[in-house]
Amino acid sequence: MSPTARALVAPPATPSDRRRRPPEADAGGRGFGAGGRREKAPAQGKGRKRRGSGLSAADRSPLGRSPDLAALEARARLGLALAGRLSEGDVNRAWKRAASEHHPDRGGLHDTMQAINAARDLLLGRGIET
Repeated sequence: MSPTARALVAPPATPSDRRRRPPEADAGGRGFGAGGRREKAPAQGKGRKRRGSGLSAADRSPLGRSPDLAALEARARLGLALAGRLSEGDVNRAWKRAASEHHPDRGGLHDTMQAINAARDLLLGRGIET
C-alpha cells in the first residue's frame, strides 16, 4: 500500500476509542435532534382544547339526546322515543294525546293523569317553584 493510501485509511479502533464520542454526539445525550428539544408550555387562550362530556348544554337537558332515567320514564309514559331530540311541540302533542285518553272526566284514573302531567312538566323543564 502506498503512503497516501495509508493516510486515507483510518487506523484500527481500540476498545478505548470505541467508548470515546465526539462532543457533538453528547449534545443532550438523547440522539438525533435532541439538543433543540424543549418542554412544551401548557396551551392557553383561543387554541386550547376543551375537555368535557362531549355533549352540549342542550343535549344534557331532558329534551336532549342524553336524557337521565327520570326523563326516560317520562318519555315512555308519553309514548315518545327514548332517544333523540324532542321539541316542545312534540312533548305537547304527546301530552294532549295521553291526556285525552287518560283524563278522569273521560273515565281515566286520577293518578295516571297526575303521572302524565308530571312527565310533561319534567320534559319541558317546568318544576314546582317555591
